[in-house]
Amino acid sequence: MGTEGITLWLTGLSGAGKTTIAVKVAEQLRAAGRPCCILDGDRLRQDLCKDLGFSDTDRAENMRRTATVAALMADAGLTVIVALISPFQDGREAARASIGADRFLEIHIDAPLAVVERRDVKGLYQKARNGQLSQVTGIDSPYEAPLAPALRIQTEHETPEQSVARVMTLLLNNG
Repeated sequence: MGTEGITLWLTGLSGAGKTTIAVKVAEQLRAAGRPCCILDGDRLRQDLCKDLGFSDTDRAENMRRTATVAALMADAGLTVIVALISPFQDGREAARASIGADRFLEIHIDAPLAVVERRDVKGLYQKARNGQLSQVTGIDSPYEAPLAPALRIQTEHETPEQSVARVMTLLLNNG
C-alpha cells in the first residue's frame, strides 16, 4: 500500500453493510499507519448535504458533493472510504471522473432487499412499507447495481471480517 490517495466507493442499499465495512477497513488502515477518512452518507446528510432531499436531482447533487470532497482528500494523500447508497450508475461514473479513474475503486456492498429489510437498522424500510416514508431506495426509488465494480461483496454470505479482508486485498493490489 503506497502513499497515493485513493477512494474506495462503497455503494449499496441501506442496511447492506457499507458503514460497518468502512469502519473496520479504516481501523485496519490506521493500525497500519495509513491515513484515511470515512465519508458516510448519514453523516454527510447531517451537515454538508443537509439542504438536500431525496429526489433524483438531490441524490445526484449529494453524490457530486461527496465526490468533490473525496477528490480533495485523495489529493492530500488520504485513503478515502465513501459509504454512500449512491443509487445511480451515472452518478458513480461522474464521481469516478471527478476523483480520477486511477484513484477510484467502486465496491458493491450487495445484499438482497429481503435481507436489508430484515436488518432495517434505521427503520426506513418498515416506514416505507407503511406509507410513512417515500423515496426509499429499493422500495419506491431505484437502485442501479454497478455494472463492473472492482469488488462485489455479498454480505449475506460472508462475515464483516471476511469482507474487510477482501477490501484490504483489493487496496493492497491497487493502492
